[in-house]
Amino acid sequence: MKLERPSRTFVDNDLKINSWEVILPYFEDLVNRKINNQNDLENWLKDKSELDAILEEDMAWRYIRMTVDTTNEDFSKSYAFFVNEIAPKAAPFDDILNKKLINSPGREELEKNDAYRIYFRSVNKSIELFREENIPLETQIQTKSSEYGNISGAQNIEWEGKTITMQQASNLLKKQDEKIRKLAFEKISSRRAEDIEAMETLFDDLVKLRHQVAINAGFKNYRDYKFEALGRFDYTAQDCFNFHNSIKEHIVPLVNEIRKKHATKLSSGKIKPWNTEVDPDGLEALEPFKDGEELLEKTKLIFHKMDPYFGNCLQTMEELEHLDLDSKNGKSPGGYNYPLYEIGVPFIFMNAAGAQRDVVTMIHEGGHAVHSFLSRELPITAFKNLPSEVAELASMSMELLSMEHWNDFYSDENDLKKAKREQLEGILKVLPWIATIDAFQHWIYTHPSHTREERKKEWLNLQKEYGNPYVDWSEYEDSLTYAWHRQLHLFEVPFYYIEYGISQLGALGIWKNSLENKSKALTDYKNALRIGYTKDIPKIYETANLNFDFSSNTVKKLAVFTKGKLEEL
Repeated sequence: MKLERPSRTFVDNDLKINSWEVILPYFEDLVNRKINNQNDLENWLKDKSELDAILEEDMAWRYIRMTVDTTNEDFSKSYAFFVNEIAPKAAPFDDILNKKLINSPGREELEKNDAYRIYFRSVNKSIELFREENIPLETQIQTKSSEYGNISGAQNIEWEGKTITMQQASNLLKKQDEKIRKLAFEKISSRRAEDIEAMETLFDDLVKLRHQVAINAGFKNYRDYKFEALGRFDYTAQDCFNFHNSIKEHIVPLVNEIRKKHATKLSSGKIKPWNTEVDPDGLEALEPFKDGEELLEKTKLIFHKMDPYFGNCLQTMEELEHLDLDSKNGKSPGGYNYPLYEIGVPFIFMNAAGAQRDVVTMIHEGGHAVHSFLSRELPITAFKNLPSEVAELASMSMELLSMEHWNDFYSDENDLKKAKREQLEGILKVLPWIATIDAFQHWIYTHPSHTREERKKEWLNLQKEYGNPYVDWSEYEDSLTYAWHRQLHLFEVPFYYIEYGISQLGALGIWKNSLENKSKALTDYKNALRIGYTKDIPKIYETANLNFDFSSNTVKKLAVFTKGKLEEL
């Protein structure tokens, strides 16, 4: 498919955002324009949507360039310029325009449409939460949170005369030679230990700033504020606690069975932390590809087999150079799919180092990308601004739906089975981690004046509930105590993590449906993705033939199903 940026009808096609003054006239036009009826309002909304898309895409490219190369000062300055000069000045206009929208003639008629009802409830919530005094605080938070990528991006180790990234180093933990694993673990731990104080100080600052934002907005704590700010209209904090308990009741025992078998094969007692990733049966780590180019080619092949449209999405991204896949020094950690709302073709960023988890990450981000393509024709930018519970359903389902074609990465049947086992075991193992991170955040922000020692104690208590009881951390206590430093979400996007758990349960449901009727499950999946955010979350899940439910009963059924599939392998 050939896609180009659509011709603009409101904003100048050649606009370069190099100062606030070049954008101001567009905001002033929207503020001052007369709206007399529904038709006027719809035209006004289209123009506002165009401006929203342009601004979001401009900031996106600044962020992408900065994370691709954290050593480039110009990229960092460019992103900082937008965060410090553009976003704070646009924020008051956002509030003014939101109020104008809600009070305009024709709004009540539009609201009869589900899509606009969903959008307007978010607008109303933004109006309710907006505080002028929070603008500089949000700017500080955004600037500070970007420091996390700079700290993490600079972390690497020396190995056999070369400097390698943490992603590349972590592959060494799968080597069968224990001396290699131990040395790699100690180098990784030692390097991360150098940044403990910087990470702790950064986090202290972020907690303090976020708490002040909540107080300014009239909330007792940031947790309650953030739930509102995230637009969690369809579930509550209590539902999150129910999720934690369901995982503890049904998933943790199943995971501990896997952990115990792993530890027993390696040791008569507890295993050391560098032995958690190695194959206990003596098999070497899977090496499904050599570099990002091969990863992309094989993923495109798999996507084409699943659905030609999926493959065409990745092909279009490749043609537009909207991919940066290989791990390299100076690159921020992690991976993401960044939606670009104006052109409608997203950007995939990741740190591929030749491991099976990179295959999963590529397919995961590819699921997000397909979601962007399927929802790109929606008329309003806000309709494409997806809640994470829906966005992650798209990506995690793609992981599981693609498994039947993983033979494109693995010609050997044993390797293929091993990859699938790792995938299913990985899903089970990550659910307790998600519950841990989410529970940790609830505690942190409902105890905003906590000390570092209290934070440490709470984290270690959670490890007792959800962590691996078969690992001996003696002499390496800091690696466990500060393991949460590796979770980008805690620093950059607080409370955005349980969505992975909710969506993972949904993805298992979609996969289960596909094993019963592949064609119908894929159609339901695509139809759900096309909705964007024009229905509420339960309705989108219903379109995918799922219940939006993470109760004990649902989790138990999915645990039994997944365990059965593991036993088949």
